[in-house]
Amino acid sequence: MPRKVYVVGVGMTKFVKPGTQGDYPDYAKVAVLDALADAKIKYDDIQQAVCGYVFGDSTCGQRVLYQVGMTGIPIYNVNNNCSSGSNAIFLCKQLIEGGLIDVALAVGFEKMKPGKLGNAIFEDRADPLGRHIAKMGEMTKVLDGPLTPQYFGNAGAEHMQKYGTTEVHLAKIAAKNYRHGAKNPRAQSKKEYTVEEILNSRRIYGPLTKLECCPTSDGAGAAVLMSEEAVIKYGLQDRAVEIIGQEMATDTPALFAEKSLMKVAGTDMTALAAKRIYAKTGISPKQVDVVELHDCFATNEMITYEGLQLCGVGQAGKFIDAGDNTYGGQVVVNPSGGLIAKGHPLGATGLAQCAELCWQLRGEAGNRQVKDARIALQHNLGLGGAVVITMYKKGFSNVQPHSVAEKSKL
Repeated sequence: MPRKVYVVGVGMTKFVKPGTQGDYPDYAKVAVLDALADAKIKYDDIQQAVCGYVFGDSTCGQRVLYQVGMTGIPIYNVNNNCSSGSNAIFLCKQLIEGGLIDVALAVGFEKMKPGKLGNAIFEDRADPLGRHIAKMGEMTKVLDGPLTPQYFGNAGAEHMQKYGTTEVHLAKIAAKNYRHGAKNPRAQSKKEYTVEEILNSRRIYGPLTKLECCPTSDGAGAAVLMSEEAVIKYGLQDRAVEIIGQEMATDTPALFAEKSLMKVAGTDMTALAAKRIYAKTGISPKQVDVVELHDCFATNEMITYEGLQLCGVGQAGKFIDAGDNTYGGQVVVNPSGGLIAKGHPLGATGLAQCAELCWQLRGEAGNRQVKDARIALQHNLGLGGAVVITMYKKGFSNVQPHSVAEKSKL
């Protein structure tokens, strides 16, 4: 039987504009120390560590952790594009679940360049996303300039054409995230914007305006994971948040076999991982209280509602219009402000999502607290591709999720 795995400590820096808070070893160290303090343990208690980042040389993880301690433990460095932080959590969970270790540290960090996100770093070898670009080019013109808004802008345009969603729906998503982010002291943006201001901001690509795109950011996050035996040993039952389900998926053959711009943006792997996690946990999407999902662009949040089964296929517009994605609705999505308001230092995002959901489940989220949050869902996507979906449960033992009937009464 796989062992139970818990998150017992989290840490996260404020996410900021690139180049405004020093270098990655500095702020990554802060996140690690905060996670250790939150877990009430020392670095010497960590048995293995996994570090996620996208832009950096091969042993950035060691550069960060050697400042905290040099205990000779295995330290792994992982890069799976924007899902790298959740990949770190995924690997730590597997190490504990499989009985190899009892205490692990997951770290995610990023130091980015100011301005828009560029394309391929290396020009003397194949682009990892080369086949994705070619597939997109079969369906629409690929323009010069950044590719990420093209991937997700085209995906949103396809959804609009198929299901009648509009640019107003995208602006409502962004306005909701800025409204949430204004309550998050660690968010990069503290300003609220109206739907009209978002629609009238500079056009970036297709249906996307500037205020519907996440900013480049610097920042770090960390989490301490333990086995059930370790939680009891260290007396952390009151702080433990159980990972009751976690699924990682990559692209399916349909990406290249079919003509769909949404599939190029990762919808198939999100749907696959979501289907698996609900089946394995027995938890219904309607029982989820709070979600942190990968809103690198407002279009991706819109199509991800359907991939995570928060609403039916083609029903995202109605879901948004009904306010079912925020406080007072069916489920609170991105109470942190999401990537759009909180920021998106690529390798740190998965750990920041984990931290937010742990705070929510422990009742420590302050004025953005989701009432009676018991079940939380995390979605972290990287093109090229990989997605990690994680489900968390409040409490150490015998805490059941809200039933659908219970949630309707709240």
